[in-house]
Amino acid sequence: MCGIVGFTGRTDCVKVLLSGLESQEYRGYDSAGIAVLGQDGLQVRKAAGRLANLRAELTQNPVGGCTGIGHTRWATHGEPNEVNAHPHTDMSGRVAVVHNGIIENFAELKSQLIDQGVKFRSQTDTEVVAQLLGLCDRGDMRATLRQVLPMLRGSYALVIASASQPDTLWCVRCNNPLVIGRGEGANYIASDVAALLRYTREVYLPDDHEVAEITADRISFFAPDGSPIEKEIQQVGWDVDSAQKKGFDHFMLKEIFEQPRAIADTLRHYVDTDTLTLRRDRMPFTRKQAVLLRQLTIVACGTAYHAGMMGKSLIQRLARIPVQAEIASEYRYSETLATENEVVIAVSQSGETADTVAAVRKAKKNGQRVISLCNVIGSTIARETDAVLYTLAGPEIAVASTKAYSTQMLLFELIALDLANLRGELSDEELREHLAELLRIPEKMEQILAQKDMVKEFTRRMKDCEDVFFIGRLMDYYSSLEAALKLKEISYLHSEAYAAGELKHGTIAMIDDTTLVVAIATQESVLEKTMSNVEEVRARGARLLLLSDHEIAVPAKAEVWAVPQTFDAFAPILTIVYLQLFAYYMALQRGCDIDKPRNLAKSVTVE
Repeated sequence: MCGIVGFTGRTDCVKVLLSGLESQEYRGYDSAGIAVLGQDGLQVRKAAGRLANLRAELTQNPVGGCTGIGHTRWATHGEPNEVNAHPHTDMSGRVAVVHNGIIENFAELKSQLIDQGVKFRSQTDTEVVAQLLGLCDRGDMRATLRQVLPMLRGSYALVIASASQPDTLWCVRCNNPLVIGRGEGANYIASDVAALLRYTREVYLPDDHEVAEITADRISFFAPDGSPIEKEIQQVGWDVDSAQKKGFDHFMLKEIFEQPRAIADTLRHYVDTDTLTLRRDRMPFTRKQAVLLRQLTIVACGTAYHAGMMGKSLIQRLARIPVQAEIASEYRYSETLATENEVVIAVSQSGETADTVAAVRKAKKNGQRVISLCNVIGSTIARETDAVLYTLAGPEIAVASTKAYSTQMLLFELIALDLANLRGELSDEELREHLAELLRIPEKMEQILAQKDMVKEFTRRMKDCEDVFFIGRLMDYYSSLEAALKLKEISYLHSEAYAAGELKHGTIAMIDDTTLVVAIATQESVLEKTMSNVEEVRARGARLLLLSDHEIAVPAKAEVWAVPQTFDAFAPILTIVYLQLFAYYMALQRGCDIDKPRNLAKSVTVE
């Protein structure tokens, strides 16, 4: 949620700030602004709506300077308008702050400040921070932060500019992402590495409560007590082209088409393709740990939770280990009973999802070993877990996750195969057979992507549809859940997913000739049962789309999309490509803002 950018150097900062904000538009926002330190002191420009409005404001009222901060805001406290947009300043207009997160005790602090004569302009929690800093500042912002930060409760990533030290920026984080980029005669701050790729691939990853002081030539880190800290520089593996559309109309379509490459890259990282064996040093379990394992709990949110449900099915089916999948926002508050030799697996594309971070910390507090699956190297979840498996998907810009989801499923495939082999449930030869089939998945994905025009034409015929039901059994049901979420996210169509066997328990009452039912039938053990459910909805006049990799009797008037044949356990990683394309083209038919759906943010870093 929201986007932060900061720059200090020897050239004008406005172009850099706007570029950084533009690269983070996908995070979701409803207003934008910048604050610049120049010859005229601290100058702030803000606008409601898209960045184009801020650019128009800057054309009419230009600012210039070599140090500045910027922000794209996703409203939490106060409606989305120019007044509530960031940056916020103190009453004197000498201190400016941009902020991601939520200050939970802002009302209490605001009341205290009002009693001291402070006058507020906005409804935001962020202005409280700006007013506190301005009230306490005596010309040494580092000392001021030591005084103010202990007053704040909640989550935050803060970047501060002050007219008293016009060539310096300060930043600090608590449960919100922040990255600092090192350049030549210039340094950068952002909430997302994508904002920095055009300028540098050398970054620092500050830990919670560490304060960074940044000038054009120096980046210094300090502990909460003010003592200096040495930090290691990190190299970002992504390049700037990875965060560009490269000829595609939308990032989402580009990322759908990048899935064969993402799957192949992730496979090569974890599988020795010459010997068809897993690279043991990159897998999270030893043989002893696998044999002793008695329970697995998977925690995640949204799309990552659907990948976790796939993981539950795969691990139970192949490795014969009890697994439960929990929504992280529920897990963090529920009464959980830790089991001896239980391991928790946390799944998050960004590695910063607030509820999943909290779930990780709860599991760690309970003494459990925690493994993470994420896409961002050095993210909070990656750093705080005992072992991490990275999805090598590259930067995912569209809000609706596609390639991160498919690579998360792939990692669960590999974990399940590894555990099954280590526990004696799968022989070495059977493991090689499964890995050989996984290596064929990218090519089979390409076969589906080649059918994009067929999918587009189908959505053209279905553009008047207002209700879409996805049905399936076992792993096909989990695919249905993800398909329904994708369609809701970007097309705003009413869509629901149902376990096909549950139709008769109420849902079938909603089926008529205006309803599109998408049936997924790849699981051989329940194929006949699923086809019986297909006949039930056909008999009630529903429009029918069927996805299958088996020989089936095609129901009358049903459209069938053929899925390349593979092992049942691997079929969902192929069917999801069709379902993502379906969601994309339905949204395109309806004229939706596909990469930036309304009310949504890419990384949910607040509750």
